[in-house]
Amino acid sequence: MDKLTKEQRHRCMSAIKGKNTKPELLVRKFLFSRGFRYRLNHPRLPGHPDLVLRKYRTVIFVNGSFWHGHEGCKYHVIPQTNVEFWQNKIERNRSRDADERRRLTSVEWHCITVWECQLKPKVRQQTLYALECLLCHIYLEDRRIKPYETTEAECGMVAESVESYGKSK
Repeated sequence: MDKLTKEQRHRCMSAIKGKNTKPELLVRKFLFSRGFRYRLNHPRLPGHPDLVLRKYRTVIFVNGSFWHGHEGCKYHVIPQTNVEFWQNKIERNRSRDADERRRLTSVEWHCITVWECQLKPKVRQQTLYALECLLCHIYLEDRRIKPYETTEAECGMVAESVESYGKSK
């Protein structure tokens, strides 16, 4: 049972920020110190990603384990009161996140999700270094020279087909 009244719980939950959260600030400070430059909450991209790295064609979402329903995480616990409301809310968040990722990948943006639980002190450095390596890999892979290969089906005939002119049988 909830220790707070309904009004107190409402006040607590509505005070939770959506931007400039502690996990987001950790990722931003690390990336900036490593020389990565980014924009915040770009309005023209689907979902207004937390960080947008245009040079890398990459967006980074820093998600809270509770709000975005991180499966298998000990921080994703549905409250015992108003269970149906919270399950529906978290499921809507998950489906919206999946739709935003689908829309971003359809316009050839790379999507990275960093979970709040991956930024806890025990695993923070490992997560941030993995993020740095992933961004470098994306940059190198996108700029890799791809071999040019053609097939016979792609090569069309430019000249006219051969016909016999002037000779009649």
